[in-house]
Amino acid sequence: MATVTAKHMPQLRLSPGDVIRLMVADTVADGGIFAPLSAGGTVFQQLRVEADGRLSLPYVGHIRVAGLTPYETEQLIRRRLKGVSVDPQVHVALTGDQSGAVLVAGAVKHPGRVSTLDGPLTLLDAINRAGGAVLEPYLVRVTLRTGDHAEVYNYQDILEGRNRIVPPDSEIILDRNRQRFVAMGAVVKPGLHDFPAPNPSLLEALGVVGGLRDSTSDATGVFVFRLTDPASAGPAAEPGKPVAQVFRLNMEDPSALFLARQFLVQPEDAIYVTNAGVYEWQKIISPIVQVLVLGRTADSLGR
Repeated sequence: MATVTAKHMPQLRLSPGDVIRLMVADTVADGGIFAPLSAGGTVFQQLRVEADGRLSLPYVGHIRVAGLTPYETEQLIRRRLKGVSVDPQVHVALTGDQSGAVLVAGAVKHPGRVSTLDGPLTLLDAINRAGGAVLEPYLVRVTLRTGDHAEVYNYQDILEGRNRIVPPDSEIILDRNRQRFVAMGAVVKPGLHDFPAPNPSLLEALGVVGGLRDSTSDATGVFVFRLTDPASAGPAAEPGKPVAQVFRLNMEDPSALFLARQFLVQPEDAIYVTNAGVYEWQKIISPIVQVLVLGRTADSLGR
């Protein structure tokens, strides 16, 4: 069973924009400047840490609290109240965590900040609190950015168990995962198409494009063009040069439907259905392969 990846959660520290609730109580019932603990103490609501990291308090003045934990802030306030109150009891509670909130943006129903005050958030927690993704899971790419570090996930993988804890003050961006294929030639709907499923078969891809054009297509000439990395193409491949692979399916053969269901389309595949007869395949395929290889080579050089 897949489990959530447990990551160390950094200790909560105050930051500019955070909002705290402060309670100060005197230990003496009479004569103190603050209400006694038995009466609930004196409570200061909605105290915001200023942009310079300081907090303004009665009898204390301005104190710098940015970077301190709530406990360290309590001890600092107690020290500053010496001479004003006798052994005051101080409690600091974070009520608005500008510093720890997680930003969820992009392809979600309700983008915005998600609080971490209730405890650590996972990717699924944060996305669900933002209303969930607006696209099919397999079409969604999730980028988790914390400072200068970024990690990219497929939303479908997260749903299937690749979940993880989100550090405070992170950003989660959901956008369309461009898994596409192109259809050319004698098909009803040529052009660039999104995957209809996480791992679509050739039969599903042909269904997306409306199938073969009855009047002009040659059912014996259904091709899939694919460029693969040299490492996966075997020892004969030239290092650094993409390898072109061409697959042909004869749709006039009844067994071809079963083969088309088993053959999986990969991102950036090109599906071509020819209008020509068998004798023209060679002169059709060669230019297409050359264009694909040159395009991939130019793309890699451009990077």
